[in-house]
Amino acid sequence: MSIPEEKQQQDTVSAPPRLKKVSSVKKWLKLLLQSKTGTFGLFIVIFVFLTAVFAPWIAPHDPTENNLAQMLQPPFWAEGGSMEHILGTDNLGRDMFSRILYGAQVSLLVGITAVLIAGTIGLAAGIIAGYYGGFIDNLIMRFVDAFLAIPSILLTLVILGIVGPGMFTLILVLGITNWVNYARIVRGEVLSLKERDFVTAASLMGVNDRKIMYRHLVPNVFSSFIVIATLSVATTIISEAALSFLGMGIQPPQISWGGMLSSGRDYLADSWWVATFPGLAITITTLGIIFLGDWLRDVLDPKTNMNRKGR
Repeated sequence: MSIPEEKQQQDTVSAPPRLKKVSSVKKWLKLLLQSKTGTFGLFIVIFVFLTAVFAPWIAPHDPTENNLAQMLQPPFWAEGGSMEHILGTDNLGRDMFSRILYGAQVSLLVGITAVLIAGTIGLAAGIIAGYYGGFIDNLIMRFVDAFLAIPSILLTLVILGIVGPGMFTLILVLGITNWVNYARIVRGEVLSLKERDFVTAASLMGVNDRKIMYRHLVPNVFSSFIVIATLSVATTIISEAALSFLGMGIQPPQISWGGMLSSGRDYLADSWWVATFPGLAITITTLGIIFLGDWLRDVLDPKTNMNRKGR
């Protein structure tokens, strides 16, 4: 065989992985575009993320600057409003539009960071409990039962009442109190996976437990983990807003949508915009994350795919 023919065969052999990668990207884009809710959710998530990142450049005013001469100004389309404050001002004359932009930073930071903490704890606990079983499994699952016996919001309030409110404390508490759902679902999948041939073969070949869990179990449960984590970001943002509304979350001068709701509830009768716009921001953001999470669940969940094919 000549050298050019060998080179041509090598190029032919090396081509499929590249084509497979491109086709995989096209497949995901096609699935996303086929889902109107998934596309809409992704658009909202990207929009909120970009506004949070570029808030210092987009915001027309300092969000913490008080101006009592312009307090409770309505939005620009209402009587008495102006383009200087397009969404009006609050009870201290602070620009609502700027505060909503900066509030997105706090909501996304708390939501994503708390989910990372909870997901890491739950993923590790679920894999260890499912893989080893026995006493370790019983011990971890009793902890899970203890956490499930107490409402998470109540447990969070008790801990924050003892430790004190604040952003770092809130993130840590939300992460510690919301790991149980990850642990339960991951454990259930690991109980099935550890009986598969590839795990048994790796164990017989002398691969240590840490490598088996990292190389074989984590990749196989990661799709379910991503779906749970995505949906949990929305619930965590709502939890942060609720705790800030109660005065146990983000504290002034830091800006949060829940804190804006709390300060605006006394002005709903005459100045509806002070509480309405933060509420809309929370609703739209969580809906976008939920829409995206539902799409991920439909794509990554094998049972959902089987049901869809059976129709």
